[in-house]
Amino acid sequence: MKSHHDIYNSSTEFTPATFTLVGIPGLEAEHIWISIPFCLMYTIIFLGNGIILYIVRFDPALHQPMYFFLAMLAFVELGVSVSTLPTVLGIFLFGINDISFGGCLLQMFSMHSFTLMESGVLLAMSVDRFVAIYSPLRYTTILTIPRISWMGVTIASRSVVLMFPLLLLLKRLPFCSHNALTHAYCLHSDLIKLPCGDTRPNSIFGPFVISFTFGLDSLLTVISYVLILHTVLGIASRAGRWRALNTCASHTSALLVDYAPVVSLSLIHRFGHHLPLLLQTVMAKVYLFFPPVANPIVYSIKTREIRRSTVHTLSKKRGVVSQRIL
Repeated sequence: MKSHHDIYNSSTEFTPATFTLVGIPGLEAEHIWISIPFCLMYTIIFLGNGIILYIVRFDPALHQPMYFFLAMLAFVELGVSVSTLPTVLGIFLFGINDISFGGCLLQMFSMHSFTLMESGVLLAMSVDRFVAIYSPLRYTTILTIPRISWMGVTIASRSVVLMFPLLLLLKRLPFCSHNALTHAYCLHSDLIKLPCGDTRPNSIFGPFVISFTFGLDSLLTVISYVLILHTVLGIASRAGRWRALNTCASHTSALLVDYAPVVSLSLIHRFGHHLPLLLQTVMAKVYLFFPPVANPIVYSIKTREIRRSTVHTLSKKRGVVSQRIL
């Protein structure tokens, strides 16, 4: 006899009809209060990254490679946030803890694909900084719009192609009666703990995907910055060296914002099995929410052109609203 949580397929293997998302274990009674910071973070994410996309699209002064890559980063971070929003707000605001099997796999695929794209965009931005410093006179002729578009398509294609096998490998596995996930969204590392079948292919391919994306991108980013430092040290004047390094300030801040949570979460998963489940759950949320919140703020503070265009756009919008009211 089937339970309401399971459906029976033709190959005599059980597949859960729904998964139960716990949210933050042990704090179920406080969900309505926990929803307040999440709503605030989503507001900052959508406003901050939305403004960056808007000003890069409509301000001719920002039609340069550096800002096109920044728009890519803002778009990818919006993608990560859109992927998590339905279940996060569903749990904390409305008490909806169930998600369908297909919906869970779709969320996992979407969320992880966008996080892999984020790594690729950060690498592309480091290449952009190297070209700008190494060959400033040919900067815009090397990084043309078609080449930037090709880089964006390549980054997106790589992420989707690498995530698709993980989706198929999970879908083929039989699951046990236990169907509770410890987060407010479907993570591959969480889902892989539930099946009854052989998960070795997933356990092998998962680290391969991480190595081929985060690992390779991190290595190439470090190489880019070694070349940048070598180029900067060859500049004769101290003022010139400082000016060149200053153009990398926003990107290095973005790297710290993105990679610090990734490294921390990896260390916790590898060595922190004895740590409280609450800490592991909170770090998983920091990993997904901190970069989209912090990056628009970092770029607005560190990049004068972004700050100027943002202030100008907001002032113009406020003026239009005032005229309509009057």
